[in-house]
Amino acid sequence: MAKSQKTPKAPLATPTDIDSNSALTVAEALNGLLADHYALYLKTKNFHWHVSGPHFRDYHLMFDDQATQILGVTDAIAERVRKTGNTTLRSIGDIARRATLKDNNADYVSPADMLAELREDNLKIVETFRAAKDLAETAKDNATSGILDDWQDQAEERAWFLFEASRNG
Repeated sequence: MAKSQKTPKAPLATPTDIDSNSALTVAEALNGLLADHYALYLKTKNFHWHVSGPHFRDYHLMFDDQATQILGVTDAIAERVRKTGNTTLRSIGDIARRATLKDNNADYVSPADMLAELREDNLKIVETFRAAKDLAETAKDNATSGILDDWQDQAEERAWFLFEASRNG
């Protein structure tokens, strides 16, 4: 028989001076970003695994670099949520419920379509970072506001690389 899980006697209570409602609003935005980062990570790895054609090596390596960067941000996003006294994602189902980026389960995607789809997904994440930054600034959550700038810059750089790789020279 499986051992039953015990309910904690007190909630996870991380001390913060940010108003709890404001912190929750920012945490919800961050959890949405976290879900989108996991979705984008998996899509980028999918394309890394399945890219083909004359630019195989370049795209294969770029997708792998970008996936590594995307995955690297996930822990920082989740830890920021916890630092504000909130909880973060707990499961694949939680990610699926919160993610706004669409999966790509096609048997074949052309390299040009891979570049375009990943570029658009990164630009959607940039928009979401901007909205989260507005919420963080309203909440006077300066730490979240500041770190969002770095994450947004990374997403903009990924979109730029994908755009440049897609150009016909």
